[in-house]
Amino acid sequence: MNPHDSPDAVSPSPTAYHAPDITISELVGKVYDTATTTERCRMLEHLMKPLGALALVAVCSGIFAKIWFRSGWHDLHIRPEDAQTIRGIDVISLVDYVQQASAETINGLASLLTTSPMMAYSAAAAMLVTVLVRRAQTRRTGSGEAGDPPDSASLPT
Repeated sequence: MNPHDSPDAVSPSPTAYHAPDITISELVGKVYDTATTTERCRMLEHLMKPLGALALVAVCSGIFAKIWFRSGWHDLHIRPEDAQTIRGIDVISLVDYVQQASAETINGLASLLTTSPMMAYSAAAAMLVTVLVRRAQTRRTGSGEAGDPPDSASLPT
């Protein structure tokens, strides 16, 4: 399945000239690429927390499992040097996997990002928060599809 065919694909702006749809996973990857090392650690800890060792071995040839085992079995703490070795494309794969296991974890990224003063200036983070909040509201009301794109009025400018 093409990642752009996923139900979580969103169009960043209906007025954007031929802008391809972007998935939530891709948005998280973009946010990760622009984040500081401290924020990268927080994001990875948040995303890895609901997964077990076997699941982490299955993602990106086990790079996340190596980090998990190195950080300690019970208390997940990502070291800055580990966060620096992870690329946005790896985070995209991790988010794709986490979405299957724990939608709450993905929705929780909005809270994580809004509490970070460093991420307040990231356009990708603002777009991701908007999409996640909208998706959570849609799921609560039960109307529409979970991946319905936000209208242009609700997107940050």
